[in-house]
Amino acid sequence: MQLLFRGAGVAFILITLASCKNNTTVAGGDGALAAFSADSLGKHIATLSGDDFLGRKPFTAGETKSIAYLQQQFAAVGLEPGNGSSFLQEVPMVNITTTAAPTMQVQNAKGNFDLKGLDDYVIWTDKTDTTVSFNNDEVVFAGYGVVAPEYNWNDYAGLDVKGKIVLVLVNDPGFNAGDSTLFKGKTMTYYGRWTYKFEEAARQGAKGCLIVHNTIAAAYPFKVVQNNWNTSRLHLDERGKDKKYSDVIGWISGEAAKKLVAAAGFDTTLFAKADKPGFKGVPLNINLKTTIKVKAQYNKSYNVIGKITGTKYPDETIIYSAHWDHLGIGAPDAKGDSIYNGALDNASATAGLLELARGFKKMDTLPERTIIFLSVTAEEQGLWGSAYYAQNPVYSIAKTVANINMDGLNWYGKTKDVIVLGKGQSDLEDILNEEATKAGRYLAFDTHPEAGYYYRSDHFNFAKVGIPALYISSGTDVIGKEKGFGQKQVDDYTKLNYHRPSDEYNGTIWKLDGAIDDLQLLFKVGRRLAFGHTWPAWKDGSEFKVMRKL
Repeated sequence: MQLLFRGAGVAFILITLASCKNNTTVAGGDGALAAFSADSLGKHIATLSGDDFLGRKPFTAGETKSIAYLQQQFAAVGLEPGNGSSFLQEVPMVNITTTAAPTMQVQNAKGNFDLKGLDDYVIWTDKTDTTVSFNNDEVVFAGYGVVAPEYNWNDYAGLDVKGKIVLVLVNDPGFNAGDSTLFKGKTMTYYGRWTYKFEEAARQGAKGCLIVHNTIAAAYPFKVVQNNWNTSRLHLDERGKDKKYSDVIGWISGEAAKKLVAAAGFDTTLFAKADKPGFKGVPLNINLKTTIKVKAQYNKSYNVIGKITGTKYPDETIIYSAHWDHLGIGAPDAKGDSIYNGALDNASATAGLLELARGFKKMDTLPERTIIFLSVTAEEQGLWGSAYYAQNPVYSIAKTVANINMDGLNWYGKTKDVIVLGKGQSDLEDILNEEATKAGRYLAFDTHPEAGYYYRSDHFNFAKVGIPALYISSGTDVIGKEKGFGQKQVDDYTKLNYHRPSDEYNGTIWKLDGAIDDLQLLFKVGRRLAFGHTWPAWKDGSEFKVMRKL
């Protein structure tokens, strides 16, 4: 897939190494598994998601507490500093705080009306100018906003969008059309992600980009989008680099989008037409006007890195990753709670890193390859900490064997299954399957591939530079519970707690024995890699395979 690497400038070093089959028996035995503790995991989650950590947003006192705690705990476990003599990797960033006007004026030949900020749309900017605006700028409907040569698809073909605002749909054409022959059908590609649509609009010279929200297609309600209203957002500090950004980007509700196309003399059949090959975008003959005031603060955030140096192949690394950050303090909920604690997302997996480190340190024989424990910043703002690491690696990309990423652990009990996100991507899936089978469990796969979860966490940045990346989710086949119980827990969390102040740790409700099972599986995968000589590869059909050949 060209889009994933367009302009990335990645020069991947090809190396040839002798490989052999993974051994199923490895040094160290299973004694290390006893080091994993639900009580210990719960204590770390409770601490990291406590109100005194202020939602762990970068550039705040919550970051200071978070990285201090992680450094302390990495050292207590016995990890070595992972960046020379330091546990920290500086990540230069800019904090962009926006204050948008309360309304957006819509002008057309049939008359003018206003859309209401927050309720009808949410906008922000990646630019650091003091003010950005729509100034009676023309709106063009550009379908899905996709340029995908390998799918013979170009929504911008024949469209002049320079200096204009593009209105685009979320997800891929195959999703809404229900056509398995379009892109990957119901399975989202990176073309369906909102991040790609903003990137492509900027490449096309658009002044603005508004994505039409749809809860099913986006995989989260408009309430999640509203959390971005008049708040601060982080971005990598890219001063001096030739980066293109639209002035104003954001989302518009489905109902508000209907008002726009109706004012243009269309109905929502216009959206359905965008599902068809050969669709041509159309000017809507409406204009938008609004402003955003901007404040920019340049500073540094930090990735936290610890390691266990390999005894035989110290320059070959296996990276376990989880992001430590969350959303900080924001709009209060109905109970007046404004601290976005992020217990599940992602204090749970950050705590899981500590359990994994403890497991590896308790092995009778230390690993032959180096194990890296990487807790990255600013995932919630756009996967920035992992993006910076991938662009500025502490350890050679060419000699990084694999990335195993965690983003939210199981909190509702033991499951028979473990869910792989990104089915058929790499050999890591096969190793996980073997270890799950030995443990009396089985692999399942994402039941909502349309959500594009494989492109929504930090492993994606490792995948983009060619490193095979494994990303799992909690199983739903809960032992001792009726069918559907586990899926209901997942769905209820997404609906009620995801990116809300209610994502809090409750030790009387959370059952972390299932999380321990999953951590032990991921430990076993990493242990096999640590004592093996095989380099896991991308599978045929993976868009990342072109990036690595070993």
